[in-house]
Amino acid sequence: MKENSQRNPGRRAFVQTSAFGAVLGAKSLILGGAWGAEPATSSDVLIKPDLRKGEVLRTQGKLVEQQSVLREAERSIPVAGKSDVLVCGAGPAGIGAALAAARAGASVQLIEVAGCLGGVWTAGLLTKIIGGGNKSGIMEEVLTALSKRGSSVAKSTAGEVYDPEILKLLLEELCVEAGVRIQLHTRLVGTVTDDQKRIVAVITESKSGRQAWVANRYVDCSGDGDLAAQAGCKFEVGYDRNCECQPMSMMALLTGINTSEVSEYIRENGAEAKTRLYKLMQESGINPSYRAPTLRHLHSGIYSLMTNHEYGVSATDAGAITEATIRSRKEVHDIVQGLRKLGKPWQDLAVVATAEQIGVREGRRIRGRYYITGNDLVSGLRHECAVCRTDFGFDVHNVFPDGSNPEDVKRYRAAGVKSYDIPLPALMAADVDGLMMAGRCISGDFFAHSSYRVTGNAVPMGEAAGLTSAVSLEKGVMPHELKWADVLSTSHAKKS
Repeated sequence: MKENSQRNPGRRAFVQTSAFGAVLGAKSLILGGAWGAEPATSSDVLIKPDLRKGEVLRTQGKLVEQQSVLREAERSIPVAGKSDVLVCGAGPAGIGAALAAARAGASVQLIEVAGCLGGVWTAGLLTKIIGGGNKSGIMEEVLTALSKRGSSVAKSTAGEVYDPEILKLLLEELCVEAGVRIQLHTRLVGTVTDDQKRIVAVITESKSGRQAWVANRYVDCSGDGDLAAQAGCKFEVGYDRNCECQPMSMMALLTGINTSEVSEYIRENGAEAKTRLYKLMQESGINPSYRAPTLRHLHSGIYSLMTNHEYGVSATDAGAITEATIRSRKEVHDIVQGLRKLGKPWQDLAVVATAEQIGVREGRRIRGRYYITGNDLVSGLRHECAVCRTDFGFDVHNVFPDGSNPEDVKRYRAAGVKSYDIPLPALMAADVDGLMMAGRCISGDFFAHSSYRVTGNAVPMGEAAGLTSAVSLEKGVMPHELKWADVLSTSHAKKS
């Protein structure tokens, strides 16, 4: 857009314009001038706001039904980007999907609500990658890099215990090198579908306002199945009709203790460390909401702590998540203060950081073209379209605040998990063509989800979804028309 006097006012006019804002017509942006100025002329009508100048698309509407509903006026939403593949969510699954699709030659747009890549790995301060040690491909690549760049602890755990800051940088480097277009600080808020059950565009909100993004294939790696739900896909939530889900947890980074003096409480020194730490807390009058507190040494004087459970919180209720976040952050600080009162070696313990986002274990499970069940895990499912194999157990954190679980959980745990396959069709939405899922929102029941949800499984799922999306474009078919063998037979898959 060319600069002119109307688009580039002086400071006095700029301040006035900022206060006055912009007025949105039904299908265009009309810039407002200084108070008392003449109405904008047709030359001021814009299709897109100039974000450099702070222009905005204002909402117009009317409160109705006794102010219980806002009826928003029709407006045009600018298309911010077009790509072959759009990936919603840049957590472990999203990273796998974006890298695989981009490395296969597709143009990729990656949308992420946080201010960094990595999701629960980074914004959630998870600090331990579970279930990734026996995986190849991108998961192996990430672990190798973390081991090479990280501390002695990272090296001794083959990259599984990591520094979130190192991982933030690593993921950005990998995505930039692959040519992935990244948009942070951006939340998906809607989708538009056509009469052929295909997504036409997704809609986001951010500091840039409301924007639309267009792609030929879409991958939902949002964790909670946000994209699929907005597209009209059927889904399940929780254990039963009451939608009882596993609790959320707030992670924290700590400092101020000496490793040699607390070694018996550090998780990597043995599974009994959790029991010892819980006993210490109880004997000191500290009653953590999570009964298996986990302390990890990351590097130098930095540790991570997970000792919180937030029960009965819906992953799709922002108000409830806000309350849980406030409660859990307070609990972390209260526990640290309680440990400090014990004196040495805890007297200098301090919180370095709490997670930007509380850790969510369970949200929507989207209906796919295969439904993984707990019985599949018990029997050791083998599937012709297996994208990866895992043997992680039924990891159901106690659903109820009294520390109990549904009786079925005990039955499945007693039966145990045999090494099982995660089938490609479980990553394919059943109700919308051209949409794939990866991570904990794939198609399965409550019990199977408790196993496949860990991040070491999310990465190869994402890799399979991203690669399948790219190959489907190359072959001119929908993803669900492909077998995994068809995907692997391509030159892109062979190179990776």
